[in-house]
Amino acid sequence: MIRPRIHFHFRWVHLAALLVALFVAAPLYWMAVSSLKPMEEVGANPPTAWPESLTFENYRQAFADNNFGRYLLNSALVSLLATALVLSLSAFAGYALARLPLRGKSPIMIALLMISLFPTIALAAPLFLLMREIGWLNSYQGLILVYTALNIPFAIWILRNFFLQIPKEMEEVAWVDGASPVRTVLGVILPQALPGMFTAAIFTFTACWTEFLIGLTLNTADDYRTMPVGVALFGSTFTVPYGTIFAAATVSVLPIALLVLVFRRAVVSGLTSGAVKG
Repeated sequence: MIRPRIHFHFRWVHLAALLVALFVAAPLYWMAVSSLKPMEEVGANPPTAWPESLTFENYRQAFADNNFGRYLLNSALVSLLATALVLSLSAFAGYALARLPLRGKSPIMIALLMISLFPTIALAAPLFLLMREIGWLNSYQGLILVYTALNIPFAIWILRNFFLQIPKEMEEVAWVDGASPVRTVLGVILPQALPGMFTAAIFTFTACWTEFLIGLTLNTADDYRTMPVGVALFGSTFTVPYGTIFAAATVSVLPIALLVLVFRRAVVSGLTSGAVKG
């Protein structure tokens, strides 16, 4: 009598998961389909589920007329470099908080959590004044530095909790063999923490790739605008090119979707094995 009930329960769970997936996928489908419609069909009433006249004009306008390719390159450069810096710094900080006999670990972790929850809008004006003083407005290094600082606390949380799951015996064996602490971290700990590293990297890259307010505040020159800022400024005072915006948004979603699809198992492993434990 127990097995049928369990099977019935799993059926409802699968149905709920399917409904959630459809709810999430519907806006993405509508965005992609609308990017293939001509302008007059985008606002048609009633709307069409599939383009009556398929066109790639919106993509041409995004890249040829609105400098979208430059915005993508700017976002890719800033996001990749900031992610690399975040992983490099948070890996050693997370290891120190997980393994070394430091005083005040709990206050440090609480402070990191509070910093990661601090509203970005409260930092926009001070960061603008700071970057203006050091001459880093309209630059790549200004955004990279700010994005690194904003994302390090959460990455430390993920990696620290993941390092706690690695057996200490592995480090002790490396120390017996004469490995230094840095070599132990690089050669023993980090290879075992790859799922956590992938998780921290994808969260950091996504946060940098989609960030809008700081990018709008620090980089006002068109050559240094990132993708979210550039897409938001499409159009003019009297017209809003919805089709072009849909096309740019569809392209901007692809890197995140590919990352999640390729590294989905590593991300799930990192979240379930390290990021929610400890």
